[in-house]
Amino acid sequence: MRALPFACLRPVPDRAAAFASLPYDVFDRGEAAAYVAAHPTSFLAIDRPETAFGPDHDMYADDVYAAARRILEERAADGTLMRDPNKCYYLYRLEQGGRSQTGIVAACSLDDYMDGTIRRHELTRRDKEDDRVRHIEATGCQTGPIFLAYRDDPTLAFLVGAAKEAEPLYDFEDAEGVRQTVWRVGRPEAVEAIELMLARMPRAYIADGHHRAASAARVCRELREDAGDALTGDEPFNYLLCVLFPASELTVLPYNRVVSDLNGMTPDELAQAVAAANFEVSEPLGEAVAPAQKGVFGMYCAGSWRRLVWKGDAEADADPVASLDASRLQDHVLGPVLGIGDPRLDERISFVGGNAGTEELERRAGADGVAFSLCATSVDDLMSVADAGLLMPPKSTWFEPKLRSGLFIRKISDPR
Repeated sequence: MRALPFACLRPVPDRAAAFASLPYDVFDRGEAAAYVAAHPTSFLAIDRPETAFGPDHDMYADDVYAAARRILEERAADGTLMRDPNKCYYLYRLEQGGRSQTGIVAACSLDDYMDGTIRRHELTRRDKEDDRVRHIEATGCQTGPIFLAYRDDPTLAFLVGAAKEAEPLYDFEDAEGVRQTVWRVGRPEAVEAIELMLARMPRAYIADGHHRAASAARVCRELREDAGDALTGDEPFNYLLCVLFPASELTVLPYNRVVSDLNGMTPDELAQAVAAANFEVSEPLGEAVAPAQKGVFGMYCAGSWRRLVWKGDAEADADPVASLDASRLQDHVLGPVLGIGDPRLDERISFVGGNAGTEELERRAGADGVAFSLCATSVDDLMSVADAGLLMPPKSTWFEPKLRSGLFIRKISDPR
């Protein structure tokens, strides 16, 4: 892989905590507006520039993207942002609940993304890509890092550990209780060593950020066409802002499902239909079911929980996608029993990821719906699907903690 040091536009240390924000896509429009109103100097004002306008303003209008460029320029002018004078790597550690993960912030080759060296496992939607393409074109920057995973390498782990002995550049706890620590790696010998080790990495996997990666690739293709015969391949737009984490350090949380109705069935009829779909179904239980192993599910309906156990299908379980619990549930229950044909489009289904507990599933299911709790998909499963060149069902993985946006910004071109 080509994963290079880069010249970073970043917040000055004493403003980093106030400037950094959660990624743009964890907020709906109302939540983004409320957050920016409470934190007007945060990066989210740039990442979600429609927050500078009223709620009825077209969030995809030209003046919205122009506002992103204007606010970014204002943050540079008022001293919030500075440009590092030299190309370097950064180490980015997130600590939460006794767990820690440290990634290498680098500019990864978009050719590696396009040829599958950086592997993906999720479909993207053109309308979501369009938004980020226009944001990149308006600002001339990549503003949200792609979250990559790689199989652990002991030599790289040693280099990262040694670099973390230095004084951190940033060290703060965010509003969600996640400690964010960043080190700058600028010493030439350390930069060269990390670059050589990353060059030996056979592949990496997108854990989060498929739409941002696809959008950056589209912008790259456009700018390559504009450059024509003058293209060298070393232009900044040929690379992608990424953070690479060793797989063993990552935390994947469950991504549960709620369906708003029982598709015309009674609770007992639903239980019978699920049992006929190759699941062992328990009697109603007096406690919630939060599965801790693959093949086990919880089903909440009509005020009580049942435990579901997949009884197995040798042919399906040999397939890396069909063997995912999200696939088993969709292929055998949500689709044929509850009538959820396309979970990306059907308004009857919603998804509850992260640390939301079983009480939230009960609340969302209410008196008329049904909720399913799943075991978290493993990073190994994600890698197996990606290595097979296949796609996971939507909403299969939820990684926490979320990377903060705004700590690392890559300028790739002049704004359009």
